[in-house]
Amino acid sequence: MNQTTTPVHAGLPGGDVPQGTPAGFRRYLRHDLASGFLVFLIALPLCLGISLASGFPPVAGVFTAIVGAIVTTFLSNSELTIKGPAAGLIVIALGAMHSFGFDAGLPLDAPGNVAAYRMTLAVGCAAGLLQVGFGLLRVGALSEFFPTAVVHGMLAAIGFIICLKQLPVVFGQKAAGEPLEILRELPEKIAHLNPQITVIGLVSLGILFGFPLVRPLLRPAWLRMLPAQLLVLALAVPLGMWFDLAHDHTYSFLGHEYKVGAAFLVSVPANLAAAVTTPDFGVFTTASTRLAGAWWVVMFALVGSVESLLSAKAIDLLDPWKRKTDMNRDLLAVGVANVAAAAVGGLPMISEIVRSKANIDNGARTRFADLWHGLFLLAFVALVPWAIHRIPLAALAAMLVYTGFRLASPREFINVFKIGSEQLLIFVATIVGVLATDLLVGVGIGIGLKFLIHAINGVPLRSFFKPFLKVTTIDDRTVQIDAGGSAVFSNWIPFRRQIVQLGLGQGHDVIVNLAGARVVDSSVMEKLEDLGHDFEQAGLALRVIGLDSHRGSTAHPHATRRRMMTRLRRLTVVAEAGLEPRIVERFRDLGASGYTAMPCHGSGRSHPGAAGEPLVRIEAIVPAAVAEQILDAIQGEFAPLGRITVCTEMVEVLRPERF
Repeated sequence: MNQTTTPVHAGLPGGDVPQGTPAGFRRYLRHDLASGFLVFLIALPLCLGISLASGFPPVAGVFTAIVGAIVTTFLSNSELTIKGPAAGLIVIALGAMHSFGFDAGLPLDAPGNVAAYRMTLAVGCAAGLLQVGFGLLRVGALSEFFPTAVVHGMLAAIGFIICLKQLPVVFGQKAAGEPLEILRELPEKIAHLNPQITVIGLVSLGILFGFPLVRPLLRPAWLRMLPAQLLVLALAVPLGMWFDLAHDHTYSFLGHEYKVGAAFLVSVPANLAAAVTTPDFGVFTTASTRLAGAWWVVMFALVGSVESLLSAKAIDLLDPWKRKTDMNRDLLAVGVANVAAAAVGGLPMISEIVRSKANIDNGARTRFADLWHGLFLLAFVALVPWAIHRIPLAALAAMLVYTGFRLASPREFINVFKIGSEQLLIFVATIVGVLATDLLVGVGIGIGLKFLIHAINGVPLRSFFKPFLKVTTIDDRTVQIDAGGSAVFSNWIPFRRQIVQLGLGQGHDVIVNLAGARVVDSSVMEKLEDLGHDFEQAGLALRVIGLDSHRGSTAHPHATRRRMMTRLRRLTVVAEAGLEPRIVERFRDLGASGYTAMPCHGSGRSHPGAAGEPLVRIEAIVPAAVAEQILDAIQGEFAPLGRITVCTEMVEVLRPERF
C-alpha cells in the first residue's frame, strides 16, 4: 500500500475546498439548493415508508429528516452526509414497539399502539443522550472494532427482514411475527393477494429494478437525474386514484370480492402540529418495561452509532474534495438531533448512505444541501399534506423491498466470497443468527465465529486484544512500526491509535512492518487501506511491508493473510577442503541461490585415523528438485575423487523466495 501525495481537489471547480461557512452558504447556494431539492424527492417516500415499516406514524420519518437536517448542519462538520431515518434501524424500532405492546393488526392510533409509540420515543431520547456521551468521550473509534464481514452480514440480515416484512404489503396483505414465520406464511399471503394493490406494488418494483438498467440510455441528460422513487410516485399515485383508493369500496375480479379504500393509502394529519407526539418516560420507571427499555436504548445507541459512523466514513472517501469528518463531533450531533427528533415524535436517525451518495452525485458542495433537503420536506408536509395521503402504501413497501434487496443482494455474497471463504462463513453465520434470534445475538455469533477461526489459524491468545508493537525512528520524517503476534480486528483500535498518533498526530510518514504478525485479518487489511487515504489527504505516506512471507486466503487485496512456512531441503556436504571450489560452483550451476561453508574435522568408520585432515562442510537450502540434481552430480562427479559425505533433511523456511 504505497501512498502518493496528490492535491485532493485538483481539477475541481474553482480549485478551492468548499466549506459550510456563511461565505460557503452564499457562494455554493445554487449547487446546494439544487441537490437539496433532488435529495428531498428521494427522501420523502423513503421517510414515509421507513416510518410505517417501523410501526410509527408516516409523518414521524419526515420529522426525523427535518430535525436532523436543521440540527446536524450546524453541529457537525460532515459536509456531504444526509441525516435521516434509515432502513437499517427498522428492525430495532419495530422490535422496541413490539416489546411495548404494539399490534400490527390494529390501527396505528389504537390506544395500545400509541402507548408503545410513546415509550419507544422515550427510548430514542435516552439513546440520543447516550450517543452524545459517546461523542463527548470520543469513542468514535467504536466502529473500528466490528469485523467487516459481521457488519455486512448484519446489514444483509436487516435487508432480508425488510423484504420479508414488506413483500406482503406489496400484495395488499399485512405481515406480523418473526422473519422466519413471515417467510413460511408468504406463499399463502401471495395466494390471497389483492389484485389492484398488487398491480401498484409490482409496477413500483418494476420501475425500481428496471430504471437503473435504462437510465444510461435516456435522453436528454437531465432525465438520468430523476430519482426512480419519483417515477414510482408519478405512476403509483395516478393508479391509486384510478382504483379510487381514497374511498372504501369493494370490487370483483375473477369471481372474488376484494376490499380497497383509504387504509391502503398513507395517512397523515391535516395539521402538522397535531402529529407532534411526546415521549413517555414512564417506560424506565415501570417494572414491567424497565429492562426492555434499557435493552432497546443500548441497541439503538450502539447499532445506530456504528451504522452512522460507517456511513460518514464511506462518504468521506467519496467526497471529491476529500474533506475529513470529525467522527466524534458527528456522533455528538446525531445524538443531539436524535433527542430533539424523539421529543416531537420522530424516528432515530443516522448518516444515511443512499441519500448521501445521491447528494454527492447531484453536485452538492457543503452541508447546507442537507439543510435545504430538510426545509423542502418541512414545506411539503406543512403546505400540501393532502398530497401525501394520495401515496399508496404498496408503492412505499416496494421502495423498501428494493432497499432491502440492495442490502442483501447476491452481489454482497459474491463480494464477501472473493475476500475469502472464511469471510463468507462469518457473513452467513451473522445473517442466520440475526434471522433466528435477534440483531445483537446474531452479531455476537458472527464475532464469536471470527475469534474461533483466528484461534484455529494460530493467533496467539495473548495478542487477541493487545498488539505487540515496536516503534523505530528511521529518520526525521519517517517512523516504522513492527507488529508482532497478530494484527486482527480485536486489537486494531490500539494498533490504529499508534499509527495515527505517530503519523497524523506528529506529521510522520509511517512504515507498518507486518513480518512478525502470524495472522493479518481481512478487517485490518481493509482498514489499513482506508487509513492510507487519510494519510494521503494529510500529505503523508503510509506504507505496509513484511507480507512477502504471508499467504492470502484469496488474491483479493483485503484477504486474510497467514504467515506460512515453506518446506525445502537442506543439503549438507562434508568433503576434503580442496574440493570446495568445484562443489560450490556445481551448487551454483544447478540452481542453489546461496550456500554456507565452514572448515571442520572428524573421522568415521571408513577413515578412523583421518581426524586431522582438513575438511569443509557446505550447506545449501534448495527446492527438492534442485537437491536431487545436486545429489546426482555429487554421486557421479565428486564421490570418486576423495572423501565425501552427503545428507539431506526437510526444513521449513519463512521466506522461500530467498532460497
